[in-house]
Amino acid sequence: MRKISDEDARAIVSEFVRKKKNIEKVEISTVTQKGEYLVVTGTCPINIEGHTWAEKFEIVVDKRGKIKYTEFWLL
Repeated sequence: MRKISDEDARAIVSEFVRKKKNIEKVEISTVTQKGEYLVVTGTCPINIEGHTWAEKFEIVVDKRGKIKYTEFWLL
């Protein structure tokens, strides 16, 4: 079984956040290895009642490219 690269994890997370939040711009900050998982962090803009806010996220991806955990919070 092949292990995904950091670039693969970035692409998977970027596409996931774009679809989940219905946005175009996703900024990936870091990709770190934690055991068998890659932890991807970054930010994306969201619109709340006509105001744009930054939302930070942390998404855990397993070695097969499956998303195992997501967390989003406002900055």
